[in-house]
Amino acid sequence: MRQLRVMPSRSSLIFWVVASLTAVLVLGPLVPIAAQALLDKALYVDTAVPTINNFSRLFTEAGMGVIALNTLYFSFLTMAVAQIFGAASAVLLGRTDLPGRRWMGEIILWPLFVSNLVIAFGWFTMYGPSGFFTLALRSWLGFEPWNLYTLTGMGIVAGLSQAPLTHLMCIGAVTRADAQLESAARSVGASPMRALWSVTIPMMRPALIYSAVLNFVIGVEMLAIPLVFGGPEGIQTITTFIYDKGINAAVESDYGLVSAAAVILLLVVGFLVWLQGRLMRDDGRFVTVRGKATRPAMVSLGAWRWTAGILVFAYVLLTIISVFVGILMRASTTFLTPLVPFWTLFTTDNFELIFAHTSYIRSITNSVVIALVGGVIGTVVVVLIAFVARRSKFRYARALEYVALLPRSLPGIIAGLGFFYVIVWVPGFDAVRGTIWVLIGVFILRYIPIGFGTVAPALTQIGNELDQAARISGADWWVTMVRIILPLLKPVLFSTFTLLFIHFFKEYVTAVFLYQPGSEVIGTTMLSLYTQGDGGPVSALAAIQVIITAVFVLIARRVLGVKIYG
Repeated sequence: MRQLRVMPSRSSLIFWVVASLTAVLVLGPLVPIAAQALLDKALYVDTAVPTINNFSRLFTEAGMGVIALNTLYFSFLTMAVAQIFGAASAVLLGRTDLPGRRWMGEIILWPLFVSNLVIAFGWFTMYGPSGFFTLALRSWLGFEPWNLYTLTGMGIVAGLSQAPLTHLMCIGAVTRADAQLESAARSVGASPMRALWSVTIPMMRPALIYSAVLNFVIGVEMLAIPLVFGGPEGIQTITTFIYDKGINAAVESDYGLVSAAAVILLLVVGFLVWLQGRLMRDDGRFVTVRGKATRPAMVSLGAWRWTAGILVFAYVLLTIISVFVGILMRASTTFLTPLVPFWTLFTTDNFELIFAHTSYIRSITNSVVIALVGGVIGTVVVVLIAFVARRSKFRYARALEYVALLPRSLPGIIAGLGFFYVIVWVPGFDAVRGTIWVLIGVFILRYIPIGFGTVAPALTQIGNELDQAARISGADWWVTMVRIILPLLKPVLFSTFTLLFIHFFKEYVTAVFLYQPGSEVIGTTMLSLYTQGDGGPVSALAAIQVIITAVFVLIARRVLGVKIYG
């Protein structure tokens, strides 16, 4: 008797399609990078043959040891500064009666909404050799009290720019801790401050570990600050080395050497992400928020209240407010100097220059379109992955989640390089070369973990009994997800779209290997203008990016009800 062939169900087809597309999107760009690292010529050249000489050349490259040490020192200093200032601000603003803590708590998150490139230009404008504050102090003191064009200066700037990330991750730990633990310490004679120091702050360990490793990784893969402050002095890190060899090479780009460096960078970042997971294995013993937990009381600083308030305000003013104000002031003046009242130098020339050039206008339009369209598509992609990984009986659901989170260890410059190789190597992909669709694809790849981290916890909070009830009523998996689960995720969908929009709009590192005339974004245009040495138009573009981001965040909060970054 002839055996009937069982056709796969619609749910099974969806599982395999989502898993396959995710694997291709995430793993696809890594294959050509590895292949190029093991070829003696560009991978699209027919006569290319296998070799390990690229790694030999990398390790014997003149100055490579110094570049490695520079990267480690810069990353460590970035992490250390970010942890100190971020954790301290989280404790003071989250648990004490510090004056102005609410509005300062809002301002301290501003750097998270813009790219490190904008932050770098802001620091350059205010604290560079010809910066506003630098010139003011030079005229008063007769010397410059700082020098950002050193490895230490770069690390401090990067650390202060990343401190808001540490603040964000630690604020929850100090504000949602179980008040009963501090009460127990108070019952044996500990003062409120001693209880906070001895009980609550040690419970921040998971947040501190997670943010420390993350900030170190960000330091390793950061491009903007080492490029702006290290480039003029010849100080290189691994990312600026890849950028210079792949983009700014005087002759043909050395893709073999670049790919070898990219592989090493990927392995280092992957190891750090793995280490982060190992260090966080026992984070369950730090859980203090239980079903009956109560919010801890504010700690009084007593006589130190206003002193601490002034110090925190100085930190917020000098490292955040002044950086953003400096960008807006430089964009609106012919030049910025403390020796001449800035209101006598007001001009619209910088903005007129931006809006007089088609390519500059196009970079703004492209950034907005990529953020909007990419945000929508990215949200759909993330939701589908989360549904299959967290809400299905797909046999490879766990593996799918691992693949979806893999871009956490994929630096942006490597993701862009991988997509570039795919386009020039795989037949048919050249048709999309130089289009914004390539950028949308690579941006989605880059930020799948961000979106997944928003959707997955919300799915966990929805009881499985809803799925079971739908199945009993005859609905299959897809109908259950679309008709029952998806409507319950509406607030989360808005939050996911908002986060993806912000990250897509400020992204530029991933695009440096991919953009061409016609597909520029604001960040790549700012880099081009920076190399020309004209700070006015650079600041004008940075100001436009800040303004558009601020308007979008305001709309997302007021209209969509989105609570961004906590």
